[in-house]
Amino acid sequence: MKGEKIFASGLGTVTHTLVSLNSGPEVQLALIDVTDPARGDASQWDMLGMRATASGTYDFSGLPLEDDALIGAPGDYLKEPHFVGGVWRIAALQAGAAAGLIDAAATALRDMDRLEAEAQLSRLMQVLMRVWAGMALVERAALADADDRAEETLVSTAIAARIYTEEVALDAIKAVEQSLGLRHFTGTSETGRMARDLSVYLRQAARDAFLQRAARHALSSDQTVWGVFG
Repeated sequence: MKGEKIFASGLGTVTHTLVSLNSGPEVQLALIDVTDPARGDASQWDMLGMRATASGTYDFSGLPLEDDALIGAPGDYLKEPHFVGGVWRIAALQAGAAAGLIDAAATALRDMDRLEAEAQLSRLMQVLMRVWAGMALVERAALADADDRAEETLVSTAIAARIYTEEVALDAIKAVEQSLGLRHFTGTSETGRMARDLSVYLRQAARDAFLQRAARHALSSDQTVWGVFG
């Protein structure tokens, strides 16, 4: 094998990892042993968030690749609707993290006897309602994954769930910052840590390309605009 992964999580914790071999439509997956501590470098993870993920680079160069390490056939990894169509799992994490952040902020405000202010209740509740809506969309995307629906409809629904929950999570971070003020930005703030972790996680790749793909399908005819709700 040759090459390294620059954002590898679980250094020193996980024993095996799934890696993609080569690139293009015939990409192949393999399950590789990653227990050699000399190959991992946690110093390369300089992000402000997700510090607890034990992330960094991992060098795979020189590792042997046995036939029994290969997972599936070439191209299986990219098959739809389970590749891009599976991003509802990312959306589920984003929605859950946003809810958790709002819950932590509400707890902090209750402890300070500041939650009963109408401005606080309205600000957080308006975001929480959208978090709930995002959860419903994620659930619909997950359940539709097992339905007999058009492949691209499933993909578009998963994309919509991912992008919507990203936007809601960003609004949740903003609302919590406004509600807690400077306390949120101290080094020991739990909501601050949660918000930093979530901010880093939200920066998933190819957001604009995904949005355009979903839009081309959902708006292409009188039927597809209803998606999995039709």
